[in-house]
Amino acid sequence: MAEQTPSRPSSKTVKAQAREARLKQALKANMARRKAQSRARTDQGDGAGDTTARTGAQDKDS
Repeated sequence: MAEQTPSRPSSKTVKAQAREARLKQALKANMARRKAQSRARTDQGDGAGDTTARTGAQDKDS
């Protein structure tokens, strides 16, 4: 019996590739957004987000 090779990709393959491309693009955008948020937090100043020193001191007095 002769093997048949598809002349064009099946619709599942095309859909899977399109989904993969969408997910890749969304992940890239998400990572860029998270990096920007991280940089913004870092640029705000030293210790601006550090609350452990304040809460730690309050716990010792209790």
